[in-house]
Amino acid sequence: MTSSAAPNPLFPSLRVERNPDGQSVVKVSGAWNLRSIQPVARTLRQQLTGHAPGAQWDLSAVSRLDHAGAMMLWHAWGKQRTGHLQLRSEHEIFFAHLEAGPTLADKYGKRVERRRSLWVPGRAVVTLGEHIMQVLILLGKVSLAFMEAVRHPSRMPWREISANVYRTGAQALGITALVGFLIGVVLSYLSAQQLKAYGAGIFIVNLLGISVVRELGPVLAAILVAGRSGSAMTAQLGVMRVTEEIDAMSVMGIPYTLRLVLPRIIALAISLPLIVLWTNAIALVGGMVAARYELDISLTYFITELPDAVPVANLWLGLGKGMAFGTLIALLACHFGLRIEPNTESLGVGTTNSVVAAITIVIIVDAVFAILFSSVGVP
Repeated sequence: MTSSAAPNPLFPSLRVERNPDGQSVVKVSGAWNLRSIQPVARTLRQQLTGHAPGAQWDLSAVSRLDHAGAMMLWHAWGKQRTGHLQLRSEHEIFFAHLEAGPTLADKYGKRVERRRSLWVPGRAVVTLGEHIMQVLILLGKVSLAFMEAVRHPSRMPWREISANVYRTGAQALGITALVGFLIGVVLSYLSAQQLKAYGAGIFIVNLLGISVVRELGPVLAAILVAGRSGSAMTAQLGVMRVTEEIDAMSVMGIPYTLRLVLPRIIALAISLPLIVLWTNAIALVGGMVAARYELDISLTYFITELPDAVPVANLWLGLGKGMAFGTLIALLACHFGLRIEPNTESLGVGTTNSVVAAITIVIIVDAVFAILFSSVGVP
């Protein structure tokens, strides 16, 4: 298209010539409308990028021009009018519009970006609503299965419940004891540093007892169980979904809510309160050991003053939290496990989402308990 021959008025072209002063002038000629430039758009862009936006441009030989052609030239000039430009008066309107403000494409792009910024939170809200609805549906199915098992005790999956109590309870005693002991030591040590400054070392019993029995014990045990047992439940049900074992149970007329979901919920509702008791005891032992060396408080004094410092209502509140946490963790784990699709990526994402959702709901429910029972168990 860069030649000395006469340009075709129906074909877009450009060439470089020298004016009498010896300066380069880019002469644009032919038809620069959408129909003409579309077949050779790539070639035209390559030729246009070879010329500096500040060069002299002569568009007086352009026979046809529309918004598409003007946009191509406008981008070649760096989205601004070049300093030396000759063009027909009827073509001035295209560049005047481009110079006046953003193009329709830019406005549309900005509008799409604004809408897209609303799509993300909107999609998150819709997804959350779907999860809540499906969890409620699963809870309803489990409630019906439980009532059916109560009416016919022989249908209750006792072996599955016992096996899940062992897996979620007995096998979790080691890790919960280790973490609970260390938390008790750290909490007692840090509290002792502050209490010694005010000569109030004996109040370590009140501080440690209330914080562990009422808050830290249940929440810590629930988070550990959510990461350990909740993820295992989700992975187990996910693998069964991938291998189509759940579909096979449905074909054989075996309700998966009775055989798979209900035993896990009952087992975790039983085992988590017991784990809370275990974690509380080990955390208090760790706190007593640290208080013995930091504040010279004997173990006998600590044990003797603990019942007076911590009303028994705090213990029942902690056990109630444990039962609620266990039920919610198992319900969410089963919910995400039953949503697994037959691929490995879905299994990993579902397990991760299960743990995150379980820990989040534990913290939310703990905050609700703290507000509702703020005046319960206060000495």
